[in-house]
Amino acid sequence: MIIAPDGERLCFGDGTGDAVVARFTDPAAIWAVLIDPDLKTGEMFTLGRLVLDQGSIYDFLVLILQDAAEDETPWTARWIDRFRALARGFSRNDPESSRRNVSHHYDLDDRLYELFLDPYWQYSCAYFEHPEQTLAQAQVAKMRHVAAKLALRPGDRVLDIGCGWGGLSCFLAEAANASRVLGVTLSAEQLAKARQRAADQQVSDQVSFALQDYRAVEGRFERIVSVGMFEHVGLPHYAEFFEACKSRLTDDGVMLLHTIGSSDIPSLTNPWLTKHIFPGGHIPSLSEILPVIERAGLVVTDVEVLRLHYAQTLRAWRNSFLARRPEAVALFGEVFCRLWEYYLSMAEAAFRFEDIVVFQLQIARRQTAAPLTRDYIAEAKATFRSPE
Repeated sequence: MIIAPDGERLCFGDGTGDAVVARFTDPAAIWAVLIDPDLKTGEMFTLGRLVLDQGSIYDFLVLILQDAAEDETPWTARWIDRFRALARGFSRNDPESSRRNVSHHYDLDDRLYELFLDPYWQYSCAYFEHPEQTLAQAQVAKMRHVAAKLALRPGDRVLDIGCGWGGLSCFLAEAANASRVLGVTLSAEQLAKARQRAADQQVSDQVSFALQDYRAVEGRFERIVSVGMFEHVGLPHYAEFFEACKSRLTDDGVMLLHTIGSSDIPSLTNPWLTKHIFPGGHIPSLSEILPVIERAGLVVTDVEVLRLHYAQTLRAWRNSFLARRPEAVALFGEVFCRLWEYYLSMAEAAFRFEDIVVFQLQIARRQTAAPLTRDYIAEAKATFRSPE
């Protein structure tokens, strides 16, 4: 049910399932959502001009998105998207812009991420091996899965592009026996915590971290890993990214790229997300990634699509965030918390009901660099020490 500012009630649906009651506080909010729903739904909720009197914003988004593929996009939204598509061609993620974009999200305050992340602070899709796994267990499973696909050998040097708070880098050294790991990030807060983590886990002799753009890294590495960073590269910079990776990868090297993607044709990334959460970001289709890899002279040796794992991850994050919402309000205020509730809700709904997935691409300079069958993945996982 939608309640207009004058009290008029509009009912939709067949009456089955739990009721969701959304109320608009002013006529302008209604028009904003009708004209540009992708951007304005989140903004009106964040500003308190779209209020859920019954149900949650997640419930509201599910009702909208679960059958959205059958609905025609309003003409106003189609025209707005055309202008956004043109503007995307002028967007740039040069090193300085990239640093600002990363700081916008990842330098907010570590106390925010502490509210909902697992002990390894993995801010990317977990790997749920079975439904009963906790988020912490599924994140360790993800790190094992990623590490196994790297096919690490004694003495291998590893570059972790977009290392976050250092959890994966330390796992590669502590559990997977990587000889040397360099993690690079553009977030000062992440850097400090990553270095502290390495010290706490007593792997500082194997793992180092730098506040550095991937384009500025020097040297060559037998293994490169990048988890949850490629979404921030920006479509105009894909060639630059893979050329840089090729330059850093040894001739017999292997790279594992883990990124959010779309299993549909190329399209615009949600404008609310790029404006308020991840400026400069883009969710790519495989058809936008693979040709650039080919032009860079690299070989794709394995592709895996993780479906619904991120929806489960986001459900766990959202539940944890809402369970500690009073703490978040005390730290950041009500408007910020509504923004983050919408972000976590919208992202989960997208992974459940739209064509948003996670791609894991194994890439090499030579087709003989990676094992020829997948047996090695399970074998490697069995050898990794448990970090718990």
